[in-house]
Amino acid sequence: MENQQQTPLSVHVTELEMTAPPKAHIIAPSNLHLALMRVPQIPLPFYRFLYRQVGTRWEWVDRIRMSDEELSANVHNERTTITVFYLEGAPAGFYEYQQQDGGITELIHFGLFERALGLGVGKWFLLQGLKAMWADKPEKIITATNSLDHPRALQLYQQFGFSPVSTYESEITPLSDAELLAFTRKL
Repeated sequence: MENQQQTPLSVHVTELEMTAPPKAHIIAPSNLHLALMRVPQIPLPFYRFLYRQVGTRWEWVDRIRMSDEELSANVHNERTTITVFYLEGAPAGFYEYQQQDGGITELIHFGLFERALGLGVGKWFLLQGLKAMWADKPEKIITATNSLDHPRALQLYQQFGFSPVSTYESEITPLSDAELLAFTRKL
């Protein structure tokens, strides 16, 4: 199989920050069984599964291109927290954040599986993640989104108190067939 390089996609990136906890209060939908579980030493195949399930449609590629050693250094870092969202007993999303120096916490990944979209759980799930991050009393929380993310991602972050601080243009190179095949062998 040839490893043909994919054509890079242009993306508009928005970096955001939040300097105070959200004021929102959202009650979880009562007609659904929901659970959140932190995974301190997440198995790499499970992480890759979560990452791919959430990120496929948004062109998340960075963590898929990492070796086991690189990925482990990122997700098994004592400053990193990964929490899995369960819907009706099965994984349906995750968030990942990392404490940085200087009182900064970075929301690295946040997202839902396709089966969880449209059920009214996204805002509740994001709020739970933000509450967990603010429990450690950072000075601010930072994150970034881009034009390939969910069309309402930027609006949702702003609704919860994030403010854009910078924007720039970048490129994301989609996964090649060979990279996807190699990835499936790691699961």
